[in-house]
Amino acid sequence: QNVVPDSSKSCGPYKRPEEVTCKEQTILQRSICNHDTIGMVVIGGSGTVASGTSTNGAVHKIPGRVGDSPIAGAGSYADSTAGGAAATGDGDIMMRFLPSYQAVEYMRMGTDPMVACQKVISRIQKYAPKFFGAVICVNTTGSYGAACNKIPGFTQFHFMVSNPLLSQPTEQVVDCI
Repeated sequence: QNVVPDSSKSCGPYKRPEEVTCKEQTILQRSICNHDTIGMVVIGGSGTVASGTSTNGAVHKIPGRVGDSPIAGAGSYADSTAGGAAATGDGDIMMRFLPSYQAVEYMRMGTDPMVACQKVISRIQKYAPKFFGAVICVNTTGSYGAACNKIPGFTQFHFMVSNPLLSQPTEQVVDCI
């Protein structure tokens, strides 16, 4: 409902009939314009790696569309023998390329987490150069990295890191490629 083209006559791709415009808001004024996907990768005390991804979906979600967060390898993926990854961005792209799964597979082959993230983004860029997206990666030793696709208005990606060696979580920033 409320999509174009008419869903009773076409199988999409669907879009909202109107553009969503957002005015500037404070961080306390939650709306469809100021929240995003939250991805997390955790290494437990016993070395078990887990990952998870919430879903934003509010701005771009078409009613009835599942989204990428619950799709293993798209929103997140973890394997305690290699590491974990979480992705954010254009869900349709994430479902096609499974960046979280791919990043973990790169780390399984010994690739540094930062390089694994960059390789995932570069792989998607070949087919969808203007996509919105980012990925974070952590290997089993706790080394981490992140990468994002550079598009107008999205030139850096901010993420948080916490580990027993830090007194508190710290914000990290990477320049998009």
